[in-house]
Amino acid sequence: MSNRAIAITVLILIIATGYLLVKGDGDIDMGGEKHGAEALHVDEKKPAETTAPAAPTAEPAKK
Repeated sequence: MSNRAIAITVLILIIATGYLLVKGDGDIDMGGEKHGAEALHVDEKKPAETTAPAAPTAEPAKK
């Protein structure tokens, strides 16, 4: 591959990357791992969904 072809390929990749960054939603965070109030949290499941149903208990014998 010639130097000209390599230069053209690199230029096309740079232009494509710039286009995608400009046309994207712009919400790119390169700050690394977050802790505390600025961290995004996944919604927790409801307690009813996380617990298994209770096993039936034996009723005392009636007299």
